[in-house]
Amino acid sequence: MTSSWPPEAVSAIAGQPLPAAPLIDPATVRSILPGFDLWDLWLVQDSVGRVATIAGGSLVMLLSAPRLDDPDARHAIARIRLMHRGSAGWSDLGNLLPDGLAPGSREWAGSAIVNAALDRVTLYFTAAGRRGETTTSFEQRLFETSATLSIVDGRPSLHNWSTPVESVAADGVIYTRDMAGGGAIGTIKAFRDPAWFRDPADGREYLLFTASLAGSTSPWNGAIGIARREQGKWLLDVPLISADGVNNELERPHIVYHRRHYYCFWSTQQKVFAQDGPTGPNGLYGMVAERIDGPWRPINGSGLVLANPPAAPIQAYSWLVLDDLSVLSFVDRPGLPAEAADVAVTRRHFAGTPATPIQLRLDHAKAMLA
Repeated sequence: MTSSWPPEAVSAIAGQPLPAAPLIDPATVRSILPGFDLWDLWLVQDSVGRVATIAGGSLVMLLSAPRLDDPDARHAIARIRLMHRGSAGWSDLGNLLPDGLAPGSREWAGSAIVNAALDRVTLYFTAAGRRGETTTSFEQRLFETSATLSIVDGRPSLHNWSTPVESVAADGVIYTRDMAGGGAIGTIKAFRDPAWFRDPADGREYLLFTASLAGSTSPWNGAIGIARREQGKWLLDVPLISADGVNNELERPHIVYHRRHYYCFWSTQQKVFAQDGPTGPNGLYGMVAERIDGPWRPINGSGLVLANPPAAPIQAYSWLVLDDLSVLSFVDRPGLPAEAADVAVTRRHFAGTPATPIQLRLDHAKAMLA
């Protein structure tokens, strides 16, 4: 059954102390790749969900775009970047996929798994638009591809990529195929952000993804979709979590298994909550269950796990919880008290680089900053 993230839970946010992340001082933020904006990062993990140690560090994938006058324009030209983080810091390994391999006009977020031999990596990613399209579309499809992992002189390399295969497609019955929405940021619909997960209870494989419900009567019809692998094929299932009538985008959903509990996390923004209902801040949200098929209940009673501080409500975004409960994100617009209409102001404040990780503690249905 699909579990609901109900308006009553969101309403509870206003009555609780805000679990605010530490304030980011804009003066301390440094780009790890000058000339580029970077966002929506994920790390290569092993088959049980741990961060894989590769060449003495971790392989990191990030969305990237050359630094543009309008930071919001980056979504229309995004490529996945591969970087390595080791004891000596960050090393840039260039665009992850060869030119022309991805079937979309740009590459959006996903996840990646390395095999036990540490010699092959499988990437699950979002192909946005269609290759060669003359007008940028909002179409989103889920694809997977794999590559050979080699390490030469301590430098990792991914090469000999397989032809991308569509993992699973929106069916138009459970999940909408029309991604346009209103066309503005925060209104488009979703079939993106595939996150691979293996259930430790029985070893079955799943893909979570950001979705929009077909047949909804609400403009705010966000959901966390799920597919399960059966005999080598992904099969769509009903959503894990529905925010129908509450929120338009439950972005980058992923599951962390911790102390016999399943924690499903996602990111969302204040501006994509229903206009006539309760809202929450830009933050990391989640629900908890004893089984992957639920029932899921909101963490902390409301679903809010951590938020940007009130003085800097848009300082960071796109949180990712790792197996050790450290939380990654990217620095968005620190120092701005609200979104700016002036593109030049946004450009001056947009950092577009990974944020310093923060640490969570989880205790059954409660989450707190360590």
